[in-house]
Amino acid sequence: MSMIYGERVRLRATEREDVKRFYVWVNDPEVTRYLSLYLPMSTVDEENWFDSMTKHDQNEKTLVIEIRDGGGWKMIGNCGVFGIDPVSRLGELGIMLGEKEEWNKGYGTETMTLLLRHGFDTLNLNRIFLRVYNLNRIFLRVYAENARAKRAYEKAGFVEEGCLREAVYKHGKYDDVIMMSVLRAEWTARKKEK
Repeated sequence: MSMIYGERVRLRATEREDVKRFYVWVNDPEVTRYLSLYLPMSTVDEENWFDSMTKHDQNEKTLVIEIRDGGGWKMIGNCGVFGIDPVSRLGELGIMLGEKEEWNKGYGTETMTLLLRHGFDTLNLNRIFLRVYNLNRIFLRVYAENARAKRAYEKAGFVEEGCLREAVYKHGKYDDVIMMSVLRAEWTARKKEK
């Protein structure tokens, strides 16, 4: 797969040297606050994750999120399409913005829009869910208190489908989990409006 370009963001294949930066992000409590990670990760854990990810189907490999930085590119996170069901034509999205100084600048929304375009126009999916953390392989979920992420997903076209009440326990309390998705028909209608 070639790189996927947006206005300010590009998505590229993950390389082994990226794992060093991922290690920093997955051990930052602010970055992982709304992810399923809750224990410290070692460099070996991250290396093992990378090795297992390289064995995934090409369509389900993790992509690096980069933004323009002067004449080059700066890595700010990772994302991907996962759990693709070839019969029902559905998949789930995952995203992690690790560079905190780049939060609240619209990069998450642009990344989600690029992933939706890729999922519908390249992978021929009919339904796309979000995976902010992974309860299972089918639904998009966002912690109810993660208003920043929910706004970004809504701007990209995601629709709230329901709420799993007190479905996750993290940071000493239970939190609701909101499920969101986009259908191909909604994506197509949105493209025509623009």
